[in-house]
Amino acid sequence: MYGKTICSIVFFIFLVASFSIYMGTVDPRPYFYLLQSQPNGASSPCSSSGKPLRVFMYDLPRKFNIAMMDPHSSDVEPITGKNLPSWPQTSGIKRQHSVEYWLMASLLNGGEDENEAIRVFDPDLADVFYVPFFSSLSFNTHGKNMTDPDTEFDRLLQVELMEFLENSKYWNRSGGKDHVIPMTHPNAFRFLRQQVNASILIVVDFGRYSKDMARLSKDVVSPYVHVVESLNEEGDDGMGDPFEARTTLLYFRGNTVRKDEGKIRLRLEKLLAGNSDVHFEKSVATTQNIKVSTEGMRSSKFCLHPAGDTPSSCRLFDAIVSHCIPVIISDKIELPFEDEIDYSEFSLFFSIKESLEPGYILNNLRQFPKEKWLEMWKRLKNVSHHFEFQYPPKREDAVNMLWRQVKHKIPYVKLAVHRNRRLKVPDWWL
Repeated sequence: MYGKTICSIVFFIFLVASFSIYMGTVDPRPYFYLLQSQPNGASSPCSSSGKPLRVFMYDLPRKFNIAMMDPHSSDVEPITGKNLPSWPQTSGIKRQHSVEYWLMASLLNGGEDENEAIRVFDPDLADVFYVPFFSSLSFNTHGKNMTDPDTEFDRLLQVELMEFLENSKYWNRSGGKDHVIPMTHPNAFRFLRQQVNASILIVVDFGRYSKDMARLSKDVVSPYVHVVESLNEEGDDGMGDPFEARTTLLYFRGNTVRKDEGKIRLRLEKLLAGNSDVHFEKSVATTQNIKVSTEGMRSSKFCLHPAGDTPSSCRLFDAIVSHCIPVIISDKIELPFEDEIDYSEFSLFFSIKESLEPGYILNNLRQFPKEKWLEMWKRLKNVSHHFEFQYPPKREDAVNMLWRQVKHKIPYVKLAVHRNRRLKVPDWWL
């Protein structure tokens, strides 16, 4: 009798639970998820969620992009992942501004399983529109300086591009707000910037932009593409005790004559050069000097990152992939992926005022606890893959992180577009 009663109760509970799940009032998944093991005890802080970003890429003539890399490139065949030229290994310092190339390449990649963005060929299905104009490479290619007559070709490309966009119904539909335009060189797109100030700009910092042109709420901060070779796990494992193996306390090798906030470099040289545990050297970016800097960063505990012509520079990301703790000196720097990455966990920050106080930086670094350094060094190793640009892209590398940042801007874009469609007096609140 008791057995029948128990069986009846169990059957009744089973029926109620089944009905609840069917009606959607109970979600059994959390209970099963608790049983699943997490790698390393926790999920990645930069893990993706949701559907990939749908990107329509304009089919521009090759003179706007890869013809600058390969002058013999023909417009007869469409650009695909198979005929896309590799980024030249001999490009030297131009590589640091090649974000535009890697974003374009990622959309030509056929694999979609690990990608934050996928290319769609129907513009009506797109979340955003990618404009594959290599504006940074155009500046670096057409003319050796700002007054070179060859810069006229760069200007004409910008004029022709704007004519193309202004004839696009999708550009006009949003006023360009849902268009993604990379311009990571401080002088990229310099002739007609104001005509794209509503778009989502991919920039490395805001040093050369007015606040009505570029801002954090609208645009995406990108890393520079590092120019030194990355230090892999095998290289680290061969060090033994990394703190003791890195014999130089503080390392800097680069140009000391810079503009604006970068003028601090000359003053830092007077304060830091000549100390036995500091390597501070004037240098220009050549292929050989990049190799020397690679070895120098790998043998140093801390790598100095003062501002350049703008608040950021490639040196920061060279330090990250060299697993050298960055020492950042800037009052105006903005950093990539900062909503997902806490730089204070693997970097040190000093204001310009602090850095110019004699002995202040060196006293702090010389007294820095080994245990704390090792903790930051391990964290640095764990995040360095977020700053790698590669083709095909890999999960949570720099390209995928950038597309995810673009995806974060979509609610802002939709708000602005929908609002402007119904306002009789646009932006009346301003």
